[in-house]
Amino acid sequence: MRTANLLGRLVLVTEDALAVDVAEASNGRFGPDPQSVFEHWAAFRSWAAETPLPPGRPFTAADLRSPAPAPRQIFAVGLNYRAHADESGFGTPDGLPPVFTKYVSSITGPVTEVTLPEGGHTDWEVELVAVIGERAHRVDEADAWRHVAGLTAGQDLSERITQLAGPAPQFGVGKSFPGFTPMGPYLVTPDTFVDAGDLELRCAVNGEEVQKGRTSDLICSVPALIARLSAIVPLLPGDVVFTGTPDGVGMGRSPQRWLSAGDELVSHIEGIGELRQTFRS
Repeated sequence: MRTANLLGRLVLVTEDALAVDVAEASNGRFGPDPQSVFEHWAAFRSWAAETPLPPGRPFTAADLRSPAPAPRQIFAVGLNYRAHADESGFGTPDGLPPVFTKYVSSITGPVTEVTLPEGGHTDWEVELVAVIGERAHRVDEADAWRHVAGLTAGQDLSERITQLAGPAPQFGVGKSFPGFTPMGPYLVTPDTFVDAGDLELRCAVNGEEVQKGRTSDLICSVPALIARLSAIVPLLPGDVVFTGTPDGVGMGRSPQRWLSAGDELVSHIEGIGELRQTFRS
């Protein structure tokens, strides 16, 4: 099953890429708010599986918004691919990798224009994102997928000067400028994939591929992250987990490389779709 946020309304996306408005199709049983459905995810899944849907309507990617536009918590995981940990100058972490937050006001949809912070060094980080569909607290790794509503693509855009300034790094603020958390285009349920734990992710700047990896190379898989995070913090329906980025970021290059006005950043995850960001000064 694929859902999307079409101009602020929850839709189901059919196999032929048409949008079915959920509030209309369910006669109001489920509301139009894309975020509120996570509180009733099990009932929604059952309804969607059992109900013949009306014809959908075409839409454009530019009209899509984030499939999880207002999570109560955003967890972002660092150094969760070995090659990225190496290029960042850190060793491979033991146990739970570094975790920080991105702020909700930075969330946008899959096709956006982003203003670059003046005097900054803005970098790219394509990531698989898991959205929680059932409250998870102290869950076992073997049971963790049951708590995932779906997977989507995300960009953890990062302004490195702000991130690394001061006596201690400021990860949250350096990664939360307006437009720095695009997600989409769809939320795809884990059972849609042949193997939800092994998806290709890619990122290109102006057509040049800069990142390519597979989620099977994660140090902590999605189930492992959910188990380890939920051992400390309850994960709530609609919460978002950015799972980490593979190597190839601008900060790890020699010479280092940053996004500039006029650049186009395209990020793609197998079975989910692509994000497309353009940048302006």
